[in-house]
Amino acid sequence: MALALAQGLKKNYPLEVIGRSKQKLEEFEAQLGVKIEKTLYIDATIQDKNIILCIKPSNLTEVAPLLKDKARALYSVLAGASLESLHTIDAHHYVRAMPNLAAEKALSMTALVGDSELKSFAMSIFETIGNALWLSSEKELDIATALSGSGPAYLALIAEALSDGAVREGLKREDAMVLMRGLFKGFGELIQTIHPALLKDNVMSPGGTTAAGYGALEACGVREGCMQAIQAAHTRAKEMK
Repeated sequence: MALALAQGLKKNYPLEVIGRSKQKLEEFEAQLGVKIEKTLYIDATIQDKNIILCIKPSNLTEVAPLLKDKARALYSVLAGASLESLHTIDAHHYVRAMPNLAAEKALSMTALVGDSELKSFAMSIFETIGNALWLSSEKELDIATALSGSGPAYLALIAEALSDGAVREGLKREDAMVLMRGLFKGFGELIQTIHPALLKDNVMSPGGTTAAGYGALEACGVREGCMQAIQAAHTRAKEMK
């Protein structure tokens, strides 16, 4: 996620990356494709800086003491880490953000919550990597984590399964992949302005191929499976606090 965020932000902001080893920082810079300021934890100061915290949630207690001085603002993308827990790092303002991997294409859907004084500035940062939505509570952010944060993984499963189904029926793998990618690209545009139920109704004709396939999805419990995925991810986000 750190690399995806940096890919999305690099055109609009100068970046400093703080890490454990010089080798890892150089590898990060090479993958990013632009020069960055590389700083080891031992040499780092966060004084008056805008910090995007992108580490494993379980590493927060280890990393917090290494970030010296007082940041202007701390933006955390740690799933499940509460605003209260972030106060182990000294900052004037705190915001939780939940982007997704599409940040590297500047197409992330990012949910935000935190100090209201920082709302406009926080939105401006994360809107450079896609769309952003300010929520009213941490509970809502945990639900958003389950939907837009984890969502790319769910859609990847569906994309792979649809492609596998086409291959099973006799389509060449490379053709199935081209069709699946075109499907998702077009669907991504359509869903911006059409309610999912209406979009489904517009495709499904009585007794047709879509109706047959849709019935199979319902019989297999795909709808309930998606809803349970959100529930399970939300529950996990709450457990990680």
